[in-house]
Amino acid sequence: MNTICIMCPMGCPLNIQEVNGEVVVTGNTCKRGQIYGVEEFTHPKRSVTALVKTESGGVVSVKTSTTVPKERIFDVVAEIDALRASDDAKIGDVLARNVLGLGADIIVTGTAKSGVPA
Repeated sequence: MNTICIMCPMGCPLNIQEVNGEVVVTGNTCKRGQIYGVEEFTHPKRSVTALVKTESGGVVSVKTSTTVPKERIFDVVAEIDALRASDDAKIGDVLARNVLGLGADIIVTGTAKSGVPA
């Protein structure tokens, strides 16, 4: 399998394969690439970013505090869609803890914008 590492701005081209029952990653220039390659091959995960509506109809940007299994992204997005943030939500506020038992919190990453359609 060939992919590009997304763990840092270098974007190393990774070659990932299973050899004698072990996942072998080549092309990475750092340990993060090795870890990412193994995870991408065995059980891919992603960060989720989205917009949450505020009480007055505006929006605020949010993200997961950690990566979630790729196959659960749409479930997480559905949970995020049901959230409402206060109009004075600020960066770092936690809107939901341990979403779906995945160990990821939903964190505010921007300033609420009023009158912006979601």
